[in-house]
Amino acid sequence: MPSPAAIGHVLPEWVDHYGHMNLAYYVVAFDLATDLLWPRLGLGPVFRAQGLGTFAAENWVAYKREVTQGMPLAARSEVLAHDAKRLLLRHRLFHGTEGWESAECELLFLCVDLEKRRVAEWPVAVRAAFAAMPPGEAPKRLALKR
Repeated sequence: MPSPAAIGHVLPEWVDHYGHMNLAYYVVAFDLATDLLWPRLGLGPVFRAQGLGTFAAENWVAYKREVTQGMPLAARSEVLAHDAKRLLLRHRLFHGTEGWESAECELLFLCVDLEKRRVAEWPVAVRAAFAAMPPGEAPKRLALKR
């Protein structure tokens, strides 16, 4: 499994009145992890240039250990499952230098035709990139279908 990739530090505006990162900013951190993953999967700007996008349909977050202002953050991502129109991921958030896990997030993404604003099928090359990723553990909370 690859090492976690750096995604930044806990910013002052991310910290709540308890002195730790507010729950909303964990989702921001996981979104930054998604941005790092997309190029490896053929998504992002090249994908959008084809008139396609990724829309998050569902997410689940588990908090394991608090992080506080200034702490470095890193994330590791894995593809859990995919089909013709859906992609299920897990991101894990770590302390960037000490390596302990702070939180994890499962996300369900849909392939969307941006002109029609409707769910569409992933291009063949993108599905091949999903399949080429090392298999992740089984999902804990989410599934491809409801």
